[in-house]
Amino acid sequence: MAIWRVIIAVALIVLLPLLPAWASENEGAVGALGTWATEGGKSHVEIVPCGEKLCGSIVWLKEPMDEEGKPKHDANNPDVNLQARPIIGLPLLANFIAGDEGNVWNDGTIYNPEDGEIYSCTMTLIDGRTLKVRGYVGLPLFGKTQVWTRVN
Repeated sequence: MAIWRVIIAVALIVLLPLLPAWASENEGAVGALGTWATEGGKSHVEIVPCGEKLCGSIVWLKEPMDEEGKPKHDANNPDVNLQARPIIGLPLLANFIAGDEGNVWNDGTIYNPEDGEIYSCTMTLIDGRTLKVRGYVGLPLFGKTQVWTRVN
């Protein structure tokens, strides 16, 4: 009976230090899902699975109304047919696929309703509460990074 206690104690001593690494690996699989406050707190974006990829849309605005007291819409979209779309509910992130590292998503795009442009984008989960979002043209070197904070 005492030998089993020793075996269990040794197993715990060996395995317990590995738990944080295992948890962080698995955190990446679902870690980006949820609602995130964009840098500056102007909006919240909900990231959800879209098949085997990730996508996201705007679910909240700090200032949801325009100067006329009407809900903001996608006024800067170069496609005139899309300019009437409300900003709340607007697709913002699309087509992200998991990278080789469990906390990185690549090959996605991000739409910027402030200029109506679509940019290539990568997302990196820094920790459970912090998501680094980098939009760029051509190479990631030519881009801008925002740090988003988890809302829920």
